[in-house]
Amino acid sequence: MKYLNIDRKRNDLTIRNVWDAKKRIASLINKTPLIESFILSERMGRPVYLKLENVHDIGAFKVRGAANKLLTLSEDEKKRGVVTFSTGNHGMAVAYVAKKLGIEVVICISNRVPSGKVDSLKRLGAQIEICGDSQDAAGERCYEMEKEKGMTVIQPFDDPYVIAGQGTIGLELLEEVPDLTDVVVPLSGGGLLSGIGLSLKSNDPEIRVTGVSMEHSAVMYESLKAGEPVKLEERDTLADSLLGGIGLDNQYTFGMVQQYMDHVVLIPEEEIAYSMAFMMDKHRMIMEGAAATGIAALLGNKIAHQEGSIAVIISGHNVDLSVLLQLLQNYKREQLITKH
Repeated sequence: MKYLNIDRKRNDLTIRNVWDAKKRIASLINKTPLIESFILSERMGRPVYLKLENVHDIGAFKVRGAANKLLTLSEDEKKRGVVTFSTGNHGMAVAYVAKKLGIEVVICISNRVPSGKVDSLKRLGAQIEICGDSQDAAGERCYEMEKEKGMTVIQPFDDPYVIAGQGTIGLELLEEVPDLTDVVVPLSGGGLLSGIGLSLKSNDPEIRVTGVSMEHSAVMYESLKAGEPVKLEERDTLADSLLGGIGLDNQYTFGMVQQYMDHVVLIPEEEIAYSMAFMMDKHRMIMEGAAATGIAALLGNKIAHQEGSIAVIISGHNVDLSVLLQLLQNYKREQLITKH
C-alpha cells in the first residue's frame, strides 16, 4: 500500500453549487441505488455499502457532471455544439446528454480507449476523433476544434459545474447512511472525489475520504507528491477510466483533492483483476477496473479498521466482455489451486 498525507488548500466552490446541481439535473438523472454488501461487511467488521453508479444509462457516474454542465449552456453555445476529450466514460456521458438536448457533439479520444467504449460512443451518435496515445493528446485536439469551429469544450473533471454534478452523489449518501464515517472514491482527474468530498465534509468534516487509483500512471498521486500538477506517460491498466493527466494548468480539482482527501491508496493490477472477478462471483456484479479499485482497497485491508459505515463508489461497468472472461478464468483457477 502506498499512503500519502495531504496538505489542505482552499477552493471557491461551495455546497450551494452542489444543491443547485441536484435541482438542475433532476429531470435527466435518477438517484442511484445504495446496497449493503454483507460479504464485505463481514470481512470489514462494520457495514459496507455500495453506491451503484454503474446503473446509469451509460453505465458510469460521469453523466451527472456532464448533465449539470450542458444544462448551463446558452442557446448560442448549444447551436455551436460541444467537444470534449475522454478516456471513454466522460465522452459517453457528454454524448448521451447532448443527444437528449439536441446538441452536436465531437468526442476526442486516444487510441488507448477500449473498443467497447468506442462502440458505445458510436451508438450514441457522437462524431469521434482518435488522437495520439494519451488523453492529453486528445485534449490538445479538442482545444484546436474550439478555435476552429467555436465549439464549447466540456472538461472531463476540472470544471466547477462538472464537479458539482458529481457532488450530488455525496448528498445521496448523506440521505441514506446517517452513520457514514468513510467513503472510498476512485481517483483520476479528481472531479468525482472533489465533488463528493465537498458534499460530505461540508456537512461533517470528520468523514474520512480515501482516494483509490491504480499503480500505473497515477497522475493525481504523483502530482500531490510533487506539490504541483505533473505529466506522466500513460501505461496499460485494467483501470483505464483512471488514465489521463490532470492538466498542468489545473484550476480546481488539484486543490480540492488536497483539501478534501484524507489519504490515497494505489492498487496493483493483480488486485484490480481479482476484485473485478470477486464481485462477479460473489455479487454477480460487473464493474470496470476503475470501480474495482475501491473493492480491492477493502479486500486488501487498506482502509483503517474503525467504527461506522463505509461507502464505496462503484463508478462504472464499462468493460469489454473478453476482458471479463479472461479474469474469471484466472480467478477460478486461483480458487481451485487454493482449495487443493
